[in-house]
Amino acid sequence: MAPKFGTSGLRGLVTELTPDLVADYTRSFLATCPVGTGLWVGRDLRASSPLLAEGVIAAARGEGVTVTDCGAVPTPALAMASMAAGAAAVMVTGSHIPADRNGLKFYVPGGEITKAEEAAILGGLGRDPAGLTAPRRNSFEISGDWAARYRGAFGRCLDGMKVGVWAHSAVSRAGLVACLEALGAQLVVLGPSEVFVPVDTEAVPAEVRAQLPGWVRGLDAVVSTDGDGDRPLVADAAGRIVPGDVLGQITAALVGAETVVTTVSANSGVDLSGRFGRVIRTRIGSPYVIAAMEAAGGRVVGYEPNGGFLLGFDAAGPWGPLPRLMTRDSLLPIVAALIEARRTGSLAARVALEPARFTVTDRLEGIAPEASGALLARLGAGELAGFLAPLGQVASVDRSDGLRATLEGGAIVHLRPSGNAPEFRVYAEAETVAAAEALMALAFAQVRKALA
Repeated sequence: MAPKFGTSGLRGLVTELTPDLVADYTRSFLATCPVGTGLWVGRDLRASSPLLAEGVIAAARGEGVTVTDCGAVPTPALAMASMAAGAAAVMVTGSHIPADRNGLKFYVPGGEITKAEEAAILGGLGRDPAGLTAPRRNSFEISGDWAARYRGAFGRCLDGMKVGVWAHSAVSRAGLVACLEALGAQLVVLGPSEVFVPVDTEAVPAEVRAQLPGWVRGLDAVVSTDGDGDRPLVADAAGRIVPGDVLGQITAALVGAETVVTTVSANSGVDLSGRFGRVIRTRIGSPYVIAAMEAAGGRVVGYEPNGGFLLGFDAAGPWGPLPRLMTRDSLLPIVAALIEARRTGSLAARVALEPARFTVTDRLEGIAPEASGALLARLGAGELAGFLAPLGQVASVDRSDGLRATLEGGAIVHLRPSGNAPEFRVYAEAETVAAAEALMALAFAQVRKALA
């Protein structure tokens, strides 16, 4: 399958991300989007990332653009630093997808690229190299700045907490450890890996879930991120994973948000909580969330069910300012969850204060977009009620992104293809974890059968 360009940048098999293709997208990005003071380049810890990063750097320098090489660095740290410098950025990462794939994420000086800028990049492909040259600089202090952001706002807010950090192959692991230690937590580093481990915070594999209760024994929580550090993973003292959208609700309340922007796939607890003046729903993907946040203005935040959190206003912690950061971040929701766990006695106690709505997510991998599209077209043409009959009677359907069906009684099933990988995603929402998991089992079996 050819590389795909969309919501999360360019994604594809490493074998298909050829030097010519990488150079073509880099040149088009620099020609069609604002660059500001230059280009900052970072990468995750996949074996393929250093070579791809060199391709981006060479192409940019050939266009006469000064490049700051940031090495291995978390995506939010790169974005934070490049925006502060008034520069564009490219992050070489496949995020949570398997190691045989990789990609490029593009940032303009103001933050993540918009849908209009995506279209401009696609329209600018195929231009000839300029044949110029420009300087290359190195900067390796970015992860420390990312961690220091939270130390400055919250001080030693985690004194006395014992936290496990699942390091795996996350490029954010050093920054995460530095941040939590600076905040006063006692840390145990778990499962570091020199081989890349794909971690999808929305669909954590069963074998990882099985490990968490053993890892967390004697600890208050276990935390981690996906491969490039823009999505959090948090488990409580029993090893239960806190869903990303619940982390979003907790974080939004902690920073004092008045408006919350989230995707149609996020659970309805944010609407039922009554804590926020306005809740805005968008299609799935951070560009849609960011566009709605910018339109809303004021004390606005955004998040997705993967847990990536966007702070759209200058907030304040008890020790100092917490400036806005309009890109998906994993550290703020991790820190917020731990602060709230310390305040309420446990993370489970804090989660229990949220409305009783729980979402379970899973995915079928290796599903071609054509197959996903055909299934949704068939269901959208009148077969959805029959397809979901084993789960319950359909009360209403939201078609803004895939098919999101609310059943009689309030449970929800959401079916959609992934926007950045050959996968089909299934979401189930109910009033208890057990009910959501049971609903997921039925829905997933239906989808698997239909796409077999």
